[in-house]
Amino acid sequence: MYRVTRNHMIYSMSAANEPVLRVEDGATVVFETCDCFENQIQTPDTKFEALDWNRINPAAGPVFVQGAEPGDILVVKIERIEVADKGAMLTGPDLGVLGDSLEENAIRIVPVLDGRAVYAGKVELPLSPMIGVIGTAPAGAAVACGTPGPHGGNMDCKKIAAGTTLYLPVNVPGALLALGDLHAAMGDGEVSVCGLEVPGEVTVTVKVLKGESLPLPLVKTSEAIYVIASEKSLDEAVVSATRGLAGLLEDKGGLSKHDAVNLLSLVGNVQICQVVDPLKTVRFELALTYLQQLGIEI
Repeated sequence: MYRVTRNHMIYSMSAANEPVLRVEDGATVVFETCDCFENQIQTPDTKFEALDWNRINPAAGPVFVQGAEPGDILVVKIERIEVADKGAMLTGPDLGVLGDSLEENAIRIVPVLDGRAVYAGKVELPLSPMIGVIGTAPAGAAVACGTPGPHGGNMDCKKIAAGTTLYLPVNVPGALLALGDLHAAMGDGEVSVCGLEVPGEVTVTVKVLKGESLPLPLVKTSEAIYVIASEKSLDEAVVSATRGLAGLLEDKGGLSKHDAVNLLSLVGNVQICQVVDPLKTVRFELALTYLQQLGIEI
């Protein structure tokens, strides 16, 4: 089994990044991650002004997957996510959805105990570990790890969790997979500008899929698929996700465009991932049972 340690961090996804590992198709890799603040916040009295904002949203990697060529799809099976015993949060002026009504910055440390997080000393919530940043290198200009896009990146999709499979584009030789920004818990929207930010370890198995066309990024769980789209506005993201999923039903299910969008209007679900990054992200859910009825296999 391969391992990417925490001393291999990148701050943008780029074809120019040198791979820290080269692995074979089908390899299993463990990524050690920092939290989105690169572990700069250890106590609640950490000074907001002392944070180095050039070290935000680091991703571990990248990993070069042998045999992955532009036009292929990188299939990433998320085997396991392990998180630390405490997480950090912050919000304040100009941060998140209500930043215009906040007058000062506030940092919180949230303990993780016996499989639950305890907020404000009294609110217990179940853990739902997820990966906030995961993607491959884009073909063109570098993209900051804090920005989502067609390559993946900071999608903040809570369905990207243990047991699920993520499909990402291969834009450059080797794909150059990197990931980070784990959350022990996060609600759809991530409205304060962060989830429960934690360091941890992620174990994935990578496979190269050739000769296939899918709307990407795409997540598959045991019950559904989710087409993910990130755009300047939620409206634009919804259009992109709908177009991608409707196209899948047309291309692989033999439906007309009218029937594809009607079916999505009947049984599909548009869901928000996050509204606080440079681009907004949605996911469009369709249960696997409808794909099976149409003879679509993913």
